Amino acid sequence: MSKLKKDPTSAERKRDHIDLAFSSQVDDKMIDNRFVYEPLLGHSNVEVPIIKFLNKDVHLPIWVGSMTGGTKKARAINENLAKVCNKFKMGMGLGSCRQLLESDERLADFDLRHLIGDDQPFYANLGIAQIEQLIRLNQLSKVEELIEKLRVDGLIIHINPLQEWLQPEGDKLLQSPLKTLQQFIGEIDTSIIVKEVGQGMGKESLRALMKLPIDAIEFAAHGGTNFSKLELMRADDTQKLLYNSIARIGHSANEMVELVNEILEEDIDSIKCQQFIVSGGIKSFLDGYYGIQKINASAIYGQASTLLKYAAESYEALESFIESQQKGLELAYAYLKVKS
Repeated sequence: MSKLKKDPTSAERKRDHIDLAFSSQVDDKMIDNRFVYEPLLGHSNVEVPIIKFLNKDVHLPIWVGSMTGGTKKARAINENLAKVCNKFKMGMGLGSCRQLLESDERLADFDLRHLIGDDQPFYANLGIAQIEQLIRLNQLSKVEELIEKLRVDGLIIHINPLQEWLQPEGDKLLQSPLKTLQQFIGEIDTSIIVKEVGQGMGKESLRALMKLPIDAIEFAAHGGTNFSKLELMRADDTQKLLYNSIARIGHSANEMVELVNEILEEDIDSIKCQQFIVSGGIKSFLDGYYGIQKINASAIYGQASTLLKYAAESYEALESFIESQQKGLELAYAYLKVKS
């Protein structure tokens, strides 16, 4: 009969348990009521399932949300993000590529396909105001050129009317974003993701998007980086006083998950888009796991500012953070069920 393996740290660990027992108690009011914990049903060899998303195999359901470009510092950040996507087989959206419509001066900040690899979802990004202008000027060929030179899989179109309204240099929208999207879809044959920029979307906007032949919707919900608030921080005191309350308007990621589920139940026969990136206030793997398990559709979760912190520090810091999330997701898939 084989002997049990000796544990050389046993005595030290037991002392720690005694010393930390009282300080590690958790008040029952602090229990995370999103989950059912099933300790008898899992095991340590559970792996995060590979899912097909945007027609590619995603090994870790984390989406690198659109962030930055156009500066020397941004290039280093984007390169770190692309490399970590390659290692962990994740998808990535670029920051606004607007400047590349007119000049290739900052192309290297965005030209990351050689780092992320061909097998990961990789998307360019333009605002709805730019799309509206290009349609009006009959210059949509510039979008096709952008997609080709960046070797991306498609285009993220961000919807940001409040940001544009509050931004001193902002563009005014001359027609509804929905009409612009419909026109764009009729002219350009490419994969499309549509997202808001920090306040989320209400039910009827979501319903209208889900009826369009687009490939995914990113929530970018209230709780993450709020670009309306960001613009107000740049404004004068009068603007801040008048519009500060606008930054508190919006929809959380959890609310939008519920809205999507309602729409799928009500209108499933007319729904064309059933892939989602749950983002906005996703701080941890538990937030992300909850969102993608709760939604009744194919989904991954997105992070932007959370990743930005580590990507700006070093590649090693970013890699360690993603690896920790991977281990956390393995734990969640093994032992946690989302409450219905």
